Amino acid sequence: MEQLSKWETLLMLLGGLLMVAGSGASLFLQSWAPYLFAPGAVLFAAVQMRQRYNGRNFVIRRLRRMVLVSDVLFLVAALLMLAGQSNFLGLDYLSYIKYVHNNWIVVLLVAAILQLYTSHRIANELEKEAKKR
Repeated sequence: MEQLSKWETLLMLLGGLLMVAGSGASLFLQSWAPYLFAPGAVLFAAVQMRQRYNGRNFVIRRLRRMVLVSDVLFLVAALLMLAGQSNFLGLDYLSYIKYVHNNWIVVLLVAAILQLYTSHRIANELEKEAKKR
């Protein structure tokens, strides 16, 4: 895996902190929470999508694809969080309640579990790869 520069690490950390603050503020029903979460999700996902793996290890390549899926899920959670603020998708009330209202939490949970799993597995696989050399 390519090592992130100091600026990329800082941007990723800032994005993660904004996501945590935005999701935490939404628990206290703050109306500004989606506007804090969404830029954080964009920053976090953009930095992770920019990181590359140029090796041939199939397991790490598969795990990187899972990271990309979780990044997309973070962005979908941000979109659903914003849509929960105001029904800009134009759905009728029943569809809105069924598909949008607070479903960002489920998407965020799936993305976070994928991130947690892949971060540990990638670290272990990179360690195995380094020992082989």
